[in-house]
Amino acid sequence: MGIKEDVFFEGAPHRGDLMINILLGLTIICLPLTIGSIVRALWLRFKITSRRISITGGWKGQDRTDIIYSEIVKVNKMPRGFGAWGDIVVLLRDGSRLEMRSLPRFREIYEYIVERVADKTGKPIDSVRG
Repeated sequence: MGIKEDVFFEGAPHRGDLMINILLGLTIICLPLTIGSIVRALWLRFKITSRRISITGGWKGQDRTDIIYSEIVKVNKMPRGFGAWGDIVVLLRDGSRLEMRSLPRFREIYEYIVERVADKTGKPIDSVRG
């Protein structure tokens, strides 16, 4: 029997990102942004649990990335869509970055991740905030 894993957030990117990019796509110049947001809306899924961050994405949702909190060294957030959604960037111990784009409830998710990292690493919360 394994350790219990509680799901904090599970879902897709914020719908507002798709709506704004579809409107921008009408200008033709922003068409690549529109295509990117459609692909994110169709196949990108986030799962934030008490043990890990899982992201399923890529073409037809075939790629999956899992990271555990003890591998995270820094977390940054950036509001988008007038603060209705945002991006979270996680810097890992090996120097790689994981970007989570267009997250709904990104402020809550950011705080949750920072708390889990502090719990797992034993460092004060302020030392992991970006």
